[in-house]
Amino acid sequence: MNASPFTPEADVRDQAPQFVLPLVVRIERAAPPARTDALETAARAVLLVLSDERSLGDGEWAQVMRDWQDARIRKVVRRARGAEWRKAEALPGITVTGKSAEVRVFPPVPLDGWPKELAKLQVSGTDLDDPEPPGDVDPGVPVLWMSPDLDMSAGKAMAQAGHGAQLAWWELSEEQRTAWRDAGFPLAVRTAEPERWRELTSSGLPLVRDAGFTEIAPGSCTVVADHPALRPLP
Repeated sequence: MNASPFTPEADVRDQAPQFVLPLVVRIERAAPPARTDALETAARAVLLVLSDERSLGDGEWAQVMRDWQDARIRKVVRRARGAEWRKAEALPGITVTGKSAEVRVFPPVPLDGWPKELAKLQVSGTDLDDPEPPGDVDPGVPVLWMSPDLDMSAGKAMAQAGHGAQLAWWELSEEQRTAWRDAGFPLAVRTAEPERWRELTSSGLPLVRDAGFTEIAPGSCTVVADHPALRPLP
């Protein structure tokens, strides 16, 4: 079995050309999105680009999606507002709207080949808050559990939530993927309590170990993807 592309160990994925999946979150000064909604919207955006017909078969994004997934699965979140956001929206991609968040995901680009409209956008400054604590989650909804031990910017956490959603997607059968997609990719992002986190990381559910390129140490466990279809049998 191949190692996960989210693990820090060097493998053949490092020898392949490296690509990055760009995500841009809209952060207007007067009305920034809630942090949890931004994380959930980013995760949903990743699922939408993975399942989009342009990413599959002979679709126009299919080759670059394959190239990206053959290497490290890098995602970078940048922020935009006003005219910057409008320019980003003009590029090929998918805009996903949450309760308060707007995130646009684009087909992968080479690490050093960002479109100029995206290259000038800032990575920093994605510190977001939740005006109110996130509510309870319905038992049937997939949950991306974030580590309680790591302090990540919203942008970094959005990328990690996207990683978790992608790992869940890969583990599902085609029938399960279709059902999730047809339902609109319902999901929630929550921070686990420490005891629950210890249980989750040893549960066998998909686990993201960050490669440590930014903010946190290599090998840090960041997200567990708790999709009902992937839960171990009792």
